[in-house]
Amino acid sequence: MSDDQTWVPESCTLPSGQRPLRLAEFDDLFATALLTQQRLSPTRLRWRLDPAAETAARDLTGRESSCCFFFSFTLAAETGTLRLDVQVPTAHVDVLDALARRADAGMTA
Repeated sequence: MSDDQTWVPESCTLPSGQRPLRLAEFDDLFATALLTQQRLSPTRLRWRLDPAAETAARDLTGRESSCCFFFSFTLAAETGTLRLDVQVPTAHVDVLDALARRADAGMTA
């Protein structure tokens, strides 16, 4: 996976030195827990995760929401999976696109 962070918006308040670590956390979640990814709309993704990853997913998305205010993460337990919806405003579709590419790469790794 590429570590190119050109898609990270200026509005992200996470210090640039910590961004590779955060991306690695998402990559780990994708590689170990992501079961499926569905694009519901240009501004919305749905991930289905292994329910054992709920604590890690809640922690990671909570921290990501605090530095990138434009993300909206909604977690819901479903039979046999954990549903995680990710939504952004239209102005940040490129960020969602990049995250979707990382998720695809993580599932196939």
